[in-house]
Amino acid sequence: MARGEPKTLESLLPRVLARLAGESGRASSLMPLWTAAVGENIARHSRPHQLDGSTLIISVESAEWAQVLSRQADSLRERLNEKLGAGTVKALAFQLESR
Repeated sequence: MARGEPKTLESLLPRVLARLAGESGRASSLMPLWTAAVGENIARHSRPHQLDGSTLIISVESAEWAQVLSRQADSLRERLNEKLGAGTVKALAFQLESR
């Protein structure tokens, strides 16, 4: 059986985390990738909550953050898919954090 080029752990980790998040339904394992994709400021006010199929549900701390991130959803989804693989996240949904 022929093998392709060896892969680095860094290149495999995002897909493994996405698979785990999808299988468990919980997306907290994606927090490092979320932070890398959206930046520290946005990550302080939001976090991946659940991966439901190809929809990533994001918990946000306020309605204002939900509005801001909703307007940036296409860009955020593209940045996430750069790390997770094309088409992994097809939609983002925002919900207020339960405290």
